[in-house]
Amino acid sequence: MSTTSEPIEDHYQIPDLLNVILDVLRSIGKDITKLTPIDLAPVDEFHTRGREATIELATLAQLRSKLHILDVGCGIGGSARYLASEYDSIVAGIDLTQEYIQVATALGKLVGLEQTVSFHHGTALALPFDDQSFDVVWTEHAQMNISNKIKLYEEMARVLRTNGQLVLHDVFQGPGGDIEYPVPWAKHPSISFLATPEVIQQTLTQVGFEIIHWVDKTSTALRWIDETAKKIQTPNATPLGVHLLMGTTAPQKLINQVQNLKNNRVVVCQAVLRKK
Repeated sequence: MSTTSEPIEDHYQIPDLLNVILDVLRSIGKDITKLTPIDLAPVDEFHTRGREATIELATLAQLRSKLHILDVGCGIGGSARYLASEYDSIVAGIDLTQEYIQVATALGKLVGLEQTVSFHHGTALALPFDDQSFDVVWTEHAQMNISNKIKLYEEMARVLRTNGQLVLHDVFQGPGGDIEYPVPWAKHPSISFLATPEVIQQTLTQVGFEIIHWVDKTSTALRWIDETAKKIQTPNATPLGVHLLMGTTAPQKLINQVQNLKNNRVVVCQAVLRKK
């Protein structure tokens, strides 16, 4: 989603990801022909605190039913499917990683949501949607890979209806200095574009958003990532989780992120904004 889009997409590629996920589901006794969004929840929300954070964010935004929602940086579609099923809404997801879109589409069909959720391969800097198409733009852990923050939020504002909501959950630069790599969104600094919450707030205001809620979730994020890092390294670790989306370096990425959070190198925030 930046000028370095190919390395970013490469970072997220996991060979044969769909079959990796389906094989693990079968191994824990799931019938692939009778899957529900809840069955997929441990693996399909590639952001801090997973489904827990998505539910919390939707509650913070006080979402109503029958909305048109765009999920920017949708990954393999977990948040989009949750919003469609729980809020009886029409949801579109977009992501830079082609494999994620293929997996998201396949999983959507498996849980019977192909009529209400659609997934699109593309860049957040040129959203393939008409002006004022959506009631809500939703994004979780996407902007860290995008250098042009102004263009990103201008595009979100463009596709939002007046008084529509931008609902976000993201990782930002903290006051503790440079972060340790690799982390879940980047192997090295060349594809990581962190900005401070203050810079992001200024940018959002500049492009026409009013901040309704801005909540620091760093301490909660730290506890969750610390627990997750420990769990995936235990002998009896659950085989289904977001570590499947991080490949063999998942333990190191999570350990580094724990240290980044502990040392205030990164912060995690949730926010709800209104398009003026």
